[in-house]
Amino acid sequence: MALVVQKYGGSSVADIEAIRRVAKRVVATREAGNTVVVVVSAMGDTTDELLDQAAALTATPPAREMDILLSAGERISMALLAMAIDELGVPARAYTGAQAGVLTDSKYGRASIVGVLPERVARAIQAGAIAIVAGFQGINEVEDVTTLGRGGSDTTAVALAAALNADVCEIYTDVDGLFTADPRIVPTARRVGSLSSEETLELAAHGAKILHLRAVEYARRFGVPLHVRSSFSDRTGTWIYDGTRPGAFVPPAAAERLNEVVAADTESADAAGTDRPAGAAERQPRPAFSAAEAPVLDGLSGRVVAPEGAGAPSSASVDAAHRHAITTRAAARPRPSAKEDHVEAPVISGIAHDRSQDKITLVGVPDVPGAAARIFAIVAGTDANIDMIVQDVSAEGTGLTNISFTCPDGDSAAAREALETAKDELGFRSLHFNPDIGKLSLVGAGMRSNSGVSARLFNALAETGVNIHMISTSEIRISVVVDDAVLDDAVRAVHTAFGLDADAAEAVVYGGTGR
Repeated sequence: MALVVQKYGGSSVADIEAIRRVAKRVVATREAGNTVVVVVSAMGDTTDELLDQAAALTATPPAREMDILLSAGERISMALLAMAIDELGVPARAYTGAQAGVLTDSKYGRASIVGVLPERVARAIQAGAIAIVAGFQGINEVEDVTTLGRGGSDTTAVALAAALNADVCEIYTDVDGLFTADPRIVPTARRVGSLSSEETLELAAHGAKILHLRAVEYARRFGVPLHVRSSFSDRTGTWIYDGTRPGAFVPPAAAERLNEVVAADTESADAAGTDRPAGAAERQPRPAFSAAEAPVLDGLSGRVVAPEGAGAPSSASVDAAHRHAITTRAAARPRPSAKEDHVEAPVISGIAHDRSQDKITLVGVPDVPGAAARIFAIVAGTDANIDMIVQDVSAEGTGLTNISFTCPDGDSAAAREALETAKDELGFRSLHFNPDIGKLSLVGAGMRSNSGVSARLFNALAETGVNIHMISTSEIRISVVVDDAVLDDAVRAVHTAFGLDADAAEAVVYGGTGR
């Protein structure tokens, strides 16, 4: 029996019929012998509609009240899905982020998870129910509702999977996994069967919107296997993993069947140490009760049952049985090393693009030590997230230079205001602002051992007549900033130049408005 966490996005639960379809999939996963925890986003464009309503009332809504407002969408989804599952004859219990034990800091609107104590979720699945958790939200130290930022339901799902020692976290969306480019722009994009979390982090950080960046970071840190797939089809999606594997990555055999995502490992757990990786036996927890009193986790129902002739298990022993079962399962499951082998990997895994950045250029900055430090200290004071930075060579004889940087469009107004206020202190001549930019990022671990990637990228852009404003690189990524008007053409040209086009269209966008 596998412990599976499934996350369904807004397009997957967009209306009542969609919720019924998801309910059937969840029940099918349980009937295949799995224990299931579900995380849901708000229905369709509910979050955007709530934002529009708030904007109609005030241009500066209080952050605390906005989090209370925006958390309502997921609460509606979780309750409706629980009802739909219950209608199919399977017990389901819905929990808010606070009830599920998702603890966060107090950065309203973009809170970070500081801990997860899923006691009520654990008790629900021990009792044989399916637990439905509202994504995107948690509770802070003063018991206020907080939200994790757009895409935060992915992070909720991964955090719960890590806390419960789940065998896999499935991220359901409106496309069949991750593709070599956005299929809305490149119809010939190919589905990627598997990616390392390193490559996925780069794609998520530079515009790929299928996965939330913090969710990938969380999964990598805690070793949670991810499977990104569509809720509108039964196809295998994209597996995201870490570790060296012999040959190509092969997902568990059971994953080829609908909703069976990992091979059952009950036998491994019951073997009490046989066929375990080195050191696994030492990781077995000591039970909090004697063998004669120990309740056990039934492999079929998922319920905790007492030994014959004993009374009903106490709350403490139920909790201990659950902890023992999930820790035993985790120890029985081999963990690959964090070192990756990409000798046979393709040079380029995919192309991400991002239209959510603005460019700020300070012209005539004194070219002296400490100038950049003062500039970015002021920007940091506005909580703006800097992405790319370029400083020109000092103009001969002037002692002045230009500094350009990009930041999210939601952060740029505050950064500009702070810099203009400090203009006399910083000594720059003028500030130029350009919101009409786009970023294209080429990502692939194969870049490490293949030369000529940069030349091919820049040649493809030149042949398409695309001018480059900024360039940034890492070991497995090259990013360029171009005019927003030519970004789509640039993505298609680079996709073709690196041989990523499929012979026939593989990508199907099943739902979602893209809003």
